[in-house]
Amino acid sequence: MTFSTVVGRFRIFALAEAISWAGLLLGMFFKYVVVQNEIGVKIFGPIHGLIFVGFVLVTLMAKEPLKWDARTLVLGLLSSIPPFGTVVFERWANRTGRLSEAAPEQL
Repeated sequence: MTFSTVVGRFRIFALAEAISWAGLLLGMFFKYVVVQNEIGVKIFGPIHGLIFVGFVLVTLMAKEPLKWDARTLVLGLLSSIPPFGTVVFERWANRTGRLSEAAPEQL
């Protein structure tokens, strides 16, 4: 995976978004169940928010180069809402050929 391609950026942000979700969920578990301390949420909340916005932007920017139809774009955007949905979408998009670049990206 690399930032130099649309597919690489999309995959990196999809994975990062899922990992940040895990961190936020872990922080919420510690806040509400274990120690009633919100440090985990204070740390992972802004991180997850930043990566979430990045994922949305990368998904919007992937539409044209990857020739996604509106349905694929909407599914990609909606995948950022449930925890780990971005990984599920990325695997589905890869399996169905929606993460194939037709030609090298122009930088």
